[in-house]
Amino acid sequence: MTNMTKKAQGIGLAFLSKIAGSDVVDQLKLRKIIEKSLYHGAKTGFKTLSHTQKILKPNNQQKKQRLISTHSDLFDLSLSPEQQMTCDAMQQFAQKVLYPLAHAADQHETFPTELWQHAQDLGLNFYALPEAYQGVAAEKQMVTHVLIAEHLARGDFSLAAALLCNFSVINCISQWGSEQIQNTYLSAFADQENLQASFAVQEATPAFHPFRLNTQAHCQDGQFYINGEKTLVLLGETADFLLVSAEFNQQPEVFVVERDATIQCKKSPAMGLKATETVDLIFSQTPAQRLGDEDFDYAAFVDLGNLMWCALAVGCCEAVKSYCIDYANQRTAFAEPISHRQSIAFMIADMAIEIDAMRVLVLNAASLAETNQTFHREAYLARLLCAEKAMKIATDGVQILGGHGYTKEHPVERWYRDLRATAILHAGLHA
Repeated sequence: MTNMTKKAQGIGLAFLSKIAGSDVVDQLKLRKIIEKSLYHGAKTGFKTLSHTQKILKPNNQQKKQRLISTHSDLFDLSLSPEQQMTCDAMQQFAQKVLYPLAHAADQHETFPTELWQHAQDLGLNFYALPEAYQGVAAEKQMVTHVLIAEHLARGDFSLAAALLCNFSVINCISQWGSEQIQNTYLSAFADQENLQASFAVQEATPAFHPFRLNTQAHCQDGQFYINGEKTLVLLGETADFLLVSAEFNQQPEVFVVERDATIQCKKSPAMGLKATETVDLIFSQTPAQRLGDEDFDYAAFVDLGNLMWCALAVGCCEAVKSYCIDYANQRTAFAEPISHRQSIAFMIADMAIEIDAMRVLVLNAASLAETNQTFHREAYLARLLCAEKAMKIATDGVQILGGHGYTKEHPVERWYRDLRATAILHAGLHA
């Protein structure tokens, strides 16, 4: 009956509509009558159809129960009030503090020292420190951590990555560190405001694989020692201690290394990340401590590090999109904004689509990690998508600005160089 009602209504309305489009209607002065018939016919038809559907509807209570039972299986993207407050604070910090300092930091290839005081005022480390060490972090908050990284990167990718070194080291020690390591270094972070730490994971080998390390560790009389070279170490020249990946007993491990005379440092300026003061570090029989116990999960260490880089990429891509929207609305060509051109509008629309896809994959992987579920596949997919789409968004940003996109007058050129790191660096940060 429902199909018959729809069909009859469709034929009737189609017939009336065809008559209404005829010139004869105006000649016979019947337009008002026809229009009224169309209105009432549609109204009556839809009312009848609605009534019919209600009569034929299956048991409402059963359907309601079915909807309720499946709702809990949906992926909920809404933030908790605490997460929303954290995101707002980080975004405000990014806009008012990071963005104004970014250009000069990139030009001079130095990290602004005043940022450490700003980070202390923000209480960034305390978002990662457990409550037992004067922090506010729960046992696992991977989703909150990637949200922090994303919103900081909206101010600047490079400065956000450098600021998150301490934050990420704290996360890593909190999750993987042995009791002795936690007591030593988490207490130090709680008591010493000027303590700095970083990661040494990357190696200068073609197609570097984080599970195939040239850096070697060995144990002698109960003491670990490390030999090898790491590259692109963020803030490596000023860090008080480092988390270093090295091969031990033919397995990749992570070690805590305090700075001493056995570590040589040399500059390694890269295409991007200028403000992070990247360096090469050479370890020669350097004393080290094993980070975790026998159950340390190196694969999860790498995956969580990659998620932080992906989160930074999402935030920086948001900055590119916002800047391109403002530029396209203000820049005029042929007496109208270039945003009126379909080629420009479509490029910006594609940016928004890809950013949302990147964010969903990152949050999905982080939420699985937070609930102790397997997340390697999701983290890998997030890395693949972010590495590819971040560069596409950066390239399109330069393209939208035209000649301006190639100059240092606009930040898109800097973001283009920084976003390339998403596909290059493994771990080196930690969610």
